[in-house]
This record gives sequence, structure tokens and C-alpha cells, in this order.
Amino acid sequence: MQRPIYGSDLMVDLLRKLNIEYAAFNPGASFRGIHDSLVNQGHPQRPEVITCCHEEISVAIAHGYGRAAGRPMAALLHNVVGLQHATMAIFNAWCDRVPMLLLGGTGPMDSTRRRPWTDWVHTALVQGNLIRDYVKWDDQPASLAAVPESFYRAYRLAVTEPTAPVYVCLDADLQETRLDEAAGEVAVPPVQRYGPPAPPQADPAALQELARWLLAAELPVIVADHAGRRPETVAVLVELAEFLGASVIDLWNRFNFPNTHPLDLTGAQTQLYPQADVVLALDVTDLYGALAESDRTTRSISPSLRDGTRVAHITLADYLVRAWSCDYQRLPEVDLPIAADTALALPALLQVCREQLAADAELAAAFAARKEGRRPRLADLRAATRAQWEAAARRGESDSPVAVATLAREVFAAVKGEDWVLANGDLRGWTRRIGQFEHPYQWQGGNMGGGIGFGAGVSLGVALANRGKNRLILDFQPDGDLLYTPSALWTAAHHRIPVLFVMFNNRSYYNSEDHELRMADARLRPPDRAGIGTQIHDPEVDFAGLARSFGVHAEGPITRPGDIRGAVQRALEVVRGQGRPALLDVVCQPR
Repeated sequence: MQRPIYGSDLMVDLLRKLNIEYAAFNPGASFRGIHDSLVNQGHPQRPEVITCCHEEISVAIAHGYGRAAGRPMAALLHNVVGLQHATMAIFNAWCDRVPMLLLGGTGPMDSTRRRPWTDWVHTALVQGNLIRDYVKWDDQPASLAAVPESFYRAYRLAVTEPTAPVYVCLDADLQETRLDEAAGEVAVPPVQRYGPPAPPQADPAALQELARWLLAAELPVIVADHAGRRPETVAVLVELAEFLGASVIDLWNRFNFPNTHPLDLTGAQTQLYPQADVVLALDVTDLYGALAESDRTTRSISPSLRDGTRVAHITLADYLVRAWSCDYQRLPEVDLPIAADTALALPALLQVCREQLAADAELAAAFAARKEGRRPRLADLRAATRAQWEAAARRGESDSPVAVATLAREVFAAVKGEDWVLANGDLRGWTRRIGQFEHPYQWQGGNMGGGIGFGAGVSLGVALANRGKNRLILDFQPDGDLLYTPSALWTAAHHRIPVLFVMFNNRSYYNSEDHELRMADARLRPPDRAGIGTQIHDPEVDFAGLARSFGVHAEGPITRPGDIRGAVQRALEVVRGQGRPALLDVVCQPR
């Protein structure tokens, strides 16, 4: 690697020291210095450049990578215009608490150095103000000597729990200044001495209290949401649930618990919650909503727990709250709030439970009897829930357009035997009901921010994080979502990122159509007008043709269930055999 000559060389050298593998960006003159250094300074090239056609895609790729790898990659954003394009994707990542390093360029802060017009309209005071409410930290170093500390602090804060995006804005003049002309010496301290702190453990007294509750409970229920962001937590949660004989509800914003496990009672909340006497929540983003029934039409909310049910919640969510967005959700009633990293707290809790039973023979005997007594109740409830799913899945299994459950069944049957990762899209819950999810990496989570244009870019980021692991990356891609960022397909083809995109093409922004149908029903108005302004037809989008125009193998529109498996198998020859992306356009029922 060459010795840094310019400020941007120093910046890229710092990215290497921080082990940043990829930098995604849509090119812009405000970071032309960094761009030059990325492609010229040092061999082999690292970070690897991922070329995108829109900043929302760049950030979504970093989002998916951060989820799957557990560490940040970089996304470069072209001054105020690129940053404004990226804001929705940044908000998605913020709501998901995903680590990423956002680097912005800006026109020279020294106004005498700005080019007429362009540098003026593309310079802000201070640029980070635009996104400060939904990043963990932002900075705009004023000298090259300040750059190393800014980068080190940004990385440290991004990966410290609770993780989140950070933003560093870099003056174009600083990027293009020669180091030998900089004012003062630029010292680059060893990166090893600026690492993140160890995550916080739970209060020992609180764990003792929680263990007593769980061991004395008649029907304990564990509700997990973001605990699985750390893959090692899943095995510990399985061990804890088995030890307690407690059912687990996986809220599915991360992979928290195998759906093949007999204690997985996800989907049976309506029956379980009114009977539970202790609820243990683990990193639940919206605990109030998770423990309530809500009516989408009237907005009325009814708590599901009975009076006297004790609730404990282990989370670090209170450590990262902003006032601009209400993504912190409604304040829930919690009897025992515990601020801790679940990856540390769960093993400690399990140990405390064991110690309490070992020290009290009477407690151990009563606990064993309660545990054995609830085993058949949970088994029967699990079987009944799955029987209902099976019956629902069989209704309309031969229909055209394809039923959503049928799409999930046919695709999972076609990829059986593959080591697959579902990077995006849960098909209205049918992926978890039908697919066998046994490994933490198999599901990366939903769209926590709700911003459209999310799925394709996130899937590419997940694929980058899984390079070299011989896994099939699968995206059940909603049609409306892809229409926001279709050029992500070009990035997939250009960089030969092997993702299998299966379109969930219901030819509608159906979430809004569903709301309009509810409004029509409540107001006694014609339901056949609910599709106005929501449906995507006349003309229908040719997604296969669109994908082929970007260089992606594609088939469709597929309208018959019997055609899906063959199309998937042909697509696998491209994705697995050639290492290229493929898209299948499947026309589906709305829900």
C-alpha cells in the first residue's frame, strides 16, 4: 500500500485500519478526492467500491450488510443533495438500530475556495443538521489532524450497543489537501486503543428477582424481538426456554428462536397472553403493542394480559432515544426493567436460575411439577396453531393469481437442500409459517422504518456480508417497493452479486388499499373504488423485462402455481452455477 499523500488517502487508509470491507456510493464531486483514493491508493483495493445509481440504494446496502455482518460498511453521500436522497434509508437503519458509517462530502467551508454556483448550493451549515435526529452521532472535522479521531469515534459509537448509523462530513478541501501542506502534523494513533467498550451486564439483584419470578410461574412466556441481532443469543435463548419449559413468541424483527422448536408458540399469542403470569421481554421495540390487540380501523387498543401478570424487560432501548421521531413507541407498563445487553444477560439469568433451584429442594420439586404440567398444554396449542395454518394454506392452492401461502410453499420446496438466507420479505407472515428457520443467519428482519425502496438494496448488503459462505440469498421482493429503487438490479448485475429475487407482485400498494377497504366498510362506501390511487396496473409493470434491461436473468410474469418450481430451479442454475442475480416475477393475490 502506498504512503498517503493527500487528505483523502489518509481517510481511505483509516477505513482500512477500521476493516471496512465495502464502500457503496453514487458518484459525486464533493467526495471526488475519496473516490480517487479508493480506486488508486493501495492494492488490493479495499474497501471495495460498490457502484449504485441512487443514494437510497447505497445506504440500504450498508443496512443489509450491517445486519448480517454485525459491523458497519461505508456509504458515501454527495453533499446536501445526496444526503437528502439518502434520508429515508438512513431513517430505516436508525429505526432498526443497525451500525453503519455514513461519509458525506461538502463544498469547501472556506467560501473563497468554492466554485461558482455548484459548491455554494451544495454546501450547508452544518450538513449533519439534516439527519441529526436519526443518527447516533455526526461530525464535520475542521482539519486533517482532526480526521483520525473523528473516524475512530464514529466507528466506536456505531458499534457500541445499542448500535446505530453515524455520519461524518468531509470538506472537499480537506480531501484534496496534500499532507505535506497541512497545518501541523497528522498523527494516526493505533486503532486497537480506540475500540468499543464491553457491553453492559444486568444488575445482579434484578436477575435474582427475575429468576424467582420465572421459577415460580405457572405459565411463563418469553417475547423476543431484537435479541437475535447477536447470533450467539439464539442458542442461549433456546437453552433458557428448555430449562424453564417456557413458550417463546418471536416477533420476527430478527431471528430469535427456531420455528421448528416445540416451544416456539409464535402465532398463539391470543391464547397465551391472557393465561401468562410472567412475561419476559427481550429487546422488544414496541412492548406495549406486542402485548395488546389493536383494531386497524378504529385505532382502539386493548391490553392482552390479565391483571396481575408481571412483566420484565431486558433492553438497552432507553439508551438511544430521540425526540423528533416517535420510533420509541408508547411507554409500556413494566414491573422489572433491566438495562443490559441480552447477549450477556441471558446466560447470567440461566445460571442464576440453576443456582436457585440447586439451593432449594422444595422450590426445585414444585418447579419441576409445574414445568411438566404445562408441557402438554403448550404442545396441544402449538399443534392447533399449525393445523390452522395448514388449512389456511391449502385454501386456494391452485388459484391464479398465486396465493401468497402457495408462493412461499413452492419456493421453499424448490430450494430445499440449499443453505438459504431470507434477506427480505416475509410474505405477510407465510415465510415463517411454511419455511424451516433453524439457523440465526436465515432471517435478517423486517423493515423497521417502513420506508419504501428498502428490500432490493438490503438484500444486496446481506449477500455481500455472506460472500464466500456458499449460501443462497433469497428476497421475496414486493413490487411497489422495487419500483422505488429498481436500479439496485443493475448494481447486482454489475458486481455479480448472486441474489434470487422472487417478486411478490400483487400489482398494488396493497397496505394502502387494505386501509381504503377498511375506510369504505366503516363509512358504507363502495369497496370497488379502494384501488384508485393504489393499484399498479394499466399498464402492468413488466418486472422480468425491467430486470433483463439491467442485465439480470429473469422470467415472468408467472401466474400459475405449477410453474413456480421449474422457474426457481432454472434461476438457481444462474445464481448458484454462474454467481449472477436472477428475478422471477410471480403475480400474486393481494394477501
